[in-house]
Amino acid sequence: MLLIKNGRVLDPASGLDQKLDVLINEGRIRAMSAKIEEPAAQVIDATGLVLAPGLVDIHVHFREPGQTHKEDIHTGALAAAAGGFTSVVMMANTQPTISTRATLEAVLTSARKEPINIYTNASVTHNFDGQTLTDFATLKQAGAVSFSDDGMPLTDAGLLRDALKAAKACGTFVAVHEEDPTLNGVLGLNEHIAVQHFHCQGATAMAEYSMVARDVMIAYGSQAHLHIQHLSTAQAVKLVAFAQELGAQVTAEATPQHFSKTEDLLLMAGANAKMNPPLRTEADRLAVIEGLKANTISIIATDHAPHHREEKQVTDICQAPSGMTGLETALSLGLTALVEPGHLTLSDLLAKMTINPARLYQFDAGYLQVGGPADVLIFDPDADRIVSSTFASKAANSPFIGERLKGKVHYTICRGQIVFEA
Repeated sequence: MLLIKNGRVLDPASGLDQKLDVLINEGRIRAMSAKIEEPAAQVIDATGLVLAPGLVDIHVHFREPGQTHKEDIHTGALAAAAGGFTSVVMMANTQPTISTRATLEAVLTSARKEPINIYTNASVTHNFDGQTLTDFATLKQAGAVSFSDDGMPLTDAGLLRDALKAAKACGTFVAVHEEDPTLNGVLGLNEHIAVQHFHCQGATAMAEYSMVARDVMIAYGSQAHLHIQHLSTAQAVKLVAFAQELGAQVTAEATPQHFSKTEDLLLMAGANAKMNPPLRTEADRLAVIEGLKANTISIIATDHAPHHREEKQVTDICQAPSGMTGLETALSLGLTALVEPGHLTLSDLLAKMTINPARLYQFDAGYLQVGGPADVLIFDPDADRIVSSTFASKAANSPFIGERLKGKVHYTICRGQIVFEA
């Protein structure tokens, strides 16, 4: 039994923002009131701190099976808890890909051993071949929560249409990575900085927004739900807004790195700032922020993509893999880049990291109320922190190491148990 005293309880789902005590027992919230006394409870003094729902991240790469030198489900869960996350959704680009019931069940068996809530996508196509749809009905029945070939964009328009129809029949959706490979050069380097500083052809904005234009209209015509991952260009944000105005069932996410930084970070952080889609221009960054403010982009997701140190420390940045570890800096980046400048309120930021992603998947998560799940984040939104090179993740491929950010996680509680304590 846990009793959290004197905290500012902030629940975006209900609009609650009040100083309350919270009593937790047997994995649920049992009471929330101005003063609770329970002699048998372990007491956490949250004076000066915020109590929020545990964060929900719908886009993580935990690399299991097949790439566990980068991360595994256990270390990914540790990283999530350290960042304040109590629920995550894994991507399917493992080795082998999560394309079959056997692989899916093995992954979920491993996930159930962890003290946080871990879900997974299955792949849209078999082994990410871009051609052969997986058995959506079987995979959904076995526990897949949605379908994505994240990292391998779906270039076949007819296949995407068929995938959307199959997902709709299963009561779920398709999540897409929008970068047309025929319009791209070196991935992870935005087109401008690639030419100017790395003397190669990089990843173009056109590669993203042209696929977004195609796919939102396929979703509109199919009357099926399409979720667009990690929006990064101004044009793509406008296209999503247009599709939503038409009545298309299109949702979108943005990452903390894309609303925080531009392509210039590559010049300071090198390969640790190389990611797909790449960091873009300042105009793109501001457009992503406007999309978040307008709720065109309703979800913030990390795209946590750990890599081994030696993989990132290659001489030629063009040969380095794309991606950054993101779970342990996400909340701080939101506080620093969105809340402190006044783009979003604290409640708005938390909504995009709790109740909005939970509702997308119909998870019993992302809210605080009596009888609800005891998944709780306790943090100081005003504390300054210097991002350390030591992470709970196996990986430390973060371009934010050494940077001063806002916010410190004090406790993460999942299913009524403390899973992280600073």
